[in-house]
Amino acid sequence: MKLSAIPMVAAGRQAAGPLRAALCWIRRVQLRVPLLAAIAMAAGAAAAQSAATDAPAADAQAPREILIMLHLPPPHFRPDGYHGANYRDDAARAARRRTAEALAREHGLALVEDWAMPALNVDCYRMQLPPGAASAPILEALARDSRVKWAQPVQSYSAQAASDPLYPVQPAAQLWQLAEVRKVATGRKVLVAVVDSGIEADHPDLDGQVAVQENFVDGQRYASETHGTAVAGVIAAHAGNGVGIEGVAPGARLMALRACWQEASGATRCNSFTLAKALNYALLHGAQVINMSLSGPDDRLLQQLIGLAQARGVRLVGAYDAARPDGGFPASHPGVFAVAAEAAQPASVLVAPGRDIPTTLTGARWGLVSGSSYAAAHVSGMMAVLTELKPRMALAELRGTLVTGATASSTSIDMCATLTRVTGKCPCGCTPANASAANYARSP
Repeated sequence: MKLSAIPMVAAGRQAAGPLRAALCWIRRVQLRVPLLAAIAMAAGAAAAQSAATDAPAADAQAPREILIMLHLPPPHFRPDGYHGANYRDDAARAARRRTAEALAREHGLALVEDWAMPALNVDCYRMQLPPGAASAPILEALARDSRVKWAQPVQSYSAQAASDPLYPVQPAAQLWQLAEVRKVATGRKVLVAVVDSGIEADHPDLDGQVAVQENFVDGQRYASETHGTAVAGVIAAHAGNGVGIEGVAPGARLMALRACWQEASGATRCNSFTLAKALNYALLHGAQVINMSLSGPDDRLLQQLIGLAQARGVRLVGAYDAARPDGGFPASHPGVFAVAAEAAQPASVLVAPGRDIPTTLTGARWGLVSGSSYAAAHVSGMMAVLTELKPRMALAELRGTLVTGATASSTSIDMCATLTRVTGKCPCGCTPANASAANYARSP
């Protein structure tokens, strides 16, 4: 995601109608700020969202860091009885550290930091390449080293958001009939890991919704940031509190796992190492749904962590990146629920509301955002609702229960029809059940 400010006067000339609508929305949600400031906030925040088209350029830069994975001994062979939480007291850690330091000396690398990945039974060491050195020869040499399980470059990832005019509506409230859905389920107590930039946990619409808050960005303190806060609001903002918006799953609890950071330019970035640390944490601490509203290249470490999550039945949702031939990783990974904000994508890609979405912003504000990041967040909220109802449903079966409305203009998810299929009841008046069968199909 890349943010850029635009003059308020220009925004007003280009979108006078949307600004008038925004005024109505601001009054409805009773924002407690001066009226003109509220309009400026919403206009600036929405217009600030621009496409993450610079992601491929970032990926094209030669990686300056690599990750080296060293074997952890099997748990039942570890003399310290390691079982996750006590890794930092592992008596064998010093020996693995010495091995990593030796590898760094042999290849002219600088050891930056290390992190346990007990979910994969490896220690992960982040190394910096020497000035002017190419990563490929070093990686090839490490691949032949018996001390190394594998080595790989540190990849770059970007949040998936886009720019659109202000149309202050909450599409899911109508399209997914959320008021009726909440009579059936709210995602109550389902743990949703938001692997993203920082979430403003004390936002009026998110206060009490964040159960866990962790930072995996080296050298930075935890910070509340735009993209993570906006994604969190779509998933689990309070319902019925008299202000702001309502999340798809207001009963869910969020794990705010900061693996991405907001740059001075406004772009939201992540890398293989920070994302892997967050995924490892989510797996060790019982996440049932994982939202990854980001995109980048395939990555071996992340692939293995995602595969392990799927083997444990975790529902993993990724934002589809139309700028990449394969839709970008992790959306391209088999079994991940890939989600786009627009139709005309491959049949395996789900479509959910992702255009002009009112949501939470930092500074106890609200505004409108667009992009597949927020479409993915809608599906993560839906996954929390379905998980409350069917917590042990296998991923393949769960995908088969999803109903998409096949009309001339859209193949978006029909949440009410999906709940009817899951529960056998009609939470929304059975409108889909009464429609032509040809208009509804199982998700591919």
